[in-house]
Amino acid sequence: MTTTFLVVYATPTDPEAFDRHYREVHIPLTKTLPGLRRYSLARGPQTVRGDDSYLVATLEWDGIDELRAAFASPAGRAAADDMVTLTRLTDVQSLICELEEA
Repeated sequence: MTTTFLVVYATPTDPEAFDRHYREVHIPLTKTLPGLRRYSLARGPQTVRGDDSYLVATLEWDGIDELRAAFASPAGRAAADDMVTLTRLTDVQSLICELEEA
């Protein structure tokens, strides 16, 4: 069962600083997560209900155990530690979803 980690970023106070840090620091850190199958970004998502978002990151693993192992790894701790910088620039929401066929 595929497990997805969604990260929803609100519009940052300084979009240029956020984009620079995200592109130059956070993406390279995150791409080293063990077992990561896919990493995709949605820029300028259109909200149907609720507040608009600036960016949505979707990360996928084969399952929940692989996701947990990835974030327990040194690469996972480095990516999580870097979130301190990103949360200074914008509000962030994160969700873990185990996907199943309907």
